[in-house]
Amino acid sequence: MPRLLTCIAAEHSWPHLTFATVICLLGSLLTVRLFSRVRRTHGFQKFNWLFLSGFVGGATIWTTHFIAMLGFRAPTLSGYESDLTLLSLFIGIASAMIGFSVASMRSQDALVEAGGAIVGLGVAAMHYVGIAGYKVAGEVQWNTAYVVTSLIAAAGFGALMARRLVRPTARLSPVGAALPLILAIVSTHFLGMAGMTIVPDVTVAVPREILSVGVMTSLVGTVMVIILLLGASTYIIDMQSTEAAVARYRHLSLHDPLTNLANRAALNEHLATVTKRTHEIGWNVAALCFDLDRFKEINDVHGHAAGDAVLRAIGERLVKVMQKGQFVARIGGDEFVVVMRDHVGRSEARSVAQRLLDEIERPVEWNGQSLSVGSSIGISSFPDKARTVDDLLSQADVAMYRAKTTAGSSICFYDPSMDEAARERSALAIEMREGLKRGEFELFYQQQNDTMTRAVLGFEVLLRWKHPTRGYISPVEFIPIAEKTGFIMELGEWVLRNACVEAASWKNPLSIAVNVAAQQLADSRLPQIVQQILAETGLVPPRLELEITETGIIADHGHALNAIRRLKELGVKVAMDDYGTGYSSLSTLQSFPFDKIKIDRAFVDGVVTNKQSAAIVRSTLILAQSLDIPVLAEGVEREEHVDFLRREGCLQVQGFLFGKPMPRPDIEALVNGDGTDATDRQVVASRADAAA
Repeated sequence: MPRLLTCIAAEHSWPHLTFATVICLLGSLLTVRLFSRVRRTHGFQKFNWLFLSGFVGGATIWTTHFIAMLGFRAPTLSGYESDLTLLSLFIGIASAMIGFSVASMRSQDALVEAGGAIVGLGVAAMHYVGIAGYKVAGEVQWNTAYVVTSLIAAAGFGALMARRLVRPTARLSPVGAALPLILAIVSTHFLGMAGMTIVPDVTVAVPREILSVGVMTSLVGTVMVIILLLGASTYIIDMQSTEAAVARYRHLSLHDPLTNLANRAALNEHLATVTKRTHEIGWNVAALCFDLDRFKEINDVHGHAAGDAVLRAIGERLVKVMQKGQFVARIGGDEFVVVMRDHVGRSEARSVAQRLLDEIERPVEWNGQSLSVGSSIGISSFPDKARTVDDLLSQADVAMYRAKTTAGSSICFYDPSMDEAARERSALAIEMREGLKRGEFELFYQQQNDTMTRAVLGFEVLLRWKHPTRGYISPVEFIPIAEKTGFIMELGEWVLRNACVEAASWKNPLSIAVNVAAQQLADSRLPQIVQQILAETGLVPPRLELEITETGIIADHGHALNAIRRLKELGVKVAMDDYGTGYSSLSTLQSFPFDKIKIDRAFVDGVVTNKQSAAIVRSTLILAQSLDIPVLAEGVEREEHVDFLRREGCLQVQGFLFGKPMPRPDIEALVNGDGTDATDRQVVASRADAAA
């Protein structure tokens, strides 16, 4: 120990040691920061960071050693041999690159420490090769104990450095890993120098080709400055690029890419901030919820490019009318939310809502066409109405739907009485799940008949809910709730399974048509579920027809087309339901392999009295014939309907003229009776007489 202290205090120049310390500190910090990039990259980029961290690390090791050596007070004339000096630089860089490469291979085994030990032993190898190139007028003697200790210290500190880097235990572990690297460099140098004794000998000549101290100082200083600048600039550029990428990613994660408005995540952050400050400053916060009326029609008639143009234009207008303390977000589809903080009262909120309506209702020019949309705005406030952010948004949403249903009003403020209907829907959702368990749901069957012979061809399966206190609840009331809560998935599978069980037991192999909700079609497991149900029930696939609406396929044409093709591969038929309403388009009929088109009852009802309805039905039949797709008309309630449809070539009909939806016992004669055709005609005739 006294020898080591003497070596540090008396045999080295303190200015040189200070300079070497600064170089060692800066270089080591830069090295570990560069190596930390290695663990986050792959492929060629990883190789680049390995090369850079190894080069800077090796150069730091070499420069620290030789600056300290330049301050070593030798008792005799000394100098440096160029070949071994450059070789020591190569050893320092190569060992650092190899060690870092090994340490970065895997993070869960001893390769990490092994790689660090290679870096540490590279420090020692560089040191002793460099000493071999240190020529003195005398004899160099070595203390083996110091040499061995220097090797152990170098390997140990190197392994610790790699462990701290690759398996950090705290947030600052990568920076803290620079300390073991510094200790590896410093301990190796001073232990090695303490183990070296120079015995002067005038008979030993120093070669003339050795590099002088001045030349070495210039060389080492220049090399290290260049390397540090290169490494630091590269790291800074990468860090800035990373920060820019993070900022860009955050912007994308908080903004809608189409309109560049804030999205739902950004809205939630903003609301959390402003509602928190209401307690501190006394702000009031108002939320204005609205969507675009007639937007779906624009998408349907003009395509999604037109719809996107409308959304972009509306988004730009909304941003322009925003004032201090106001925030606008697009939270999905054609839905928007504006947040006002520190608003005075209803008059100010109404004024802002009216400005929004004025901007929204201005026509949007697109490809020479003028596209117009409207809106209804619901408003709620915090904390006087809502107590939480979720309450604020849900109340504004409730008020918006009230505005839509109130004639002559496009702006509606939330009132607690509006919650009653919402509570009833929530209660019904809970009772619906329990009702399925208690067997309150029933399947009803409505005939589908041949237009010419009136024979029963099959049945559409319809769902009814017999509530224990309210009696039969209309599907119009409970199906939307099931869709909103996601219960439609379980309910739809129950309908499909029980319908197949029933149909498989019939003597007469009549077909059944089962409705498939949009959420069911969106489930990639639907074909698998259908296949499993058919296998379990034994129903022949061609007897099953699945009815879907274009609403179910508009969101993702590719997925829907794949699902329908997989269903048809099973032998199941697929029909488009409610054709003529919503999104019905020629491209859909052309793209999807439908086995049947069902014309909506709204058009069939007016074929006798309304020229437009007659024209729509007639054109649909002509189109279907050209595409070789059978057509079934729904809502047939009068003989005049049948006559019109027969004349126009519609071969299948369904409606109250032939029979209302009936429970299973009421169709016993049709599904299990003998002489089915004759029975069908008698049943149809009796119902026709009754209807007349």
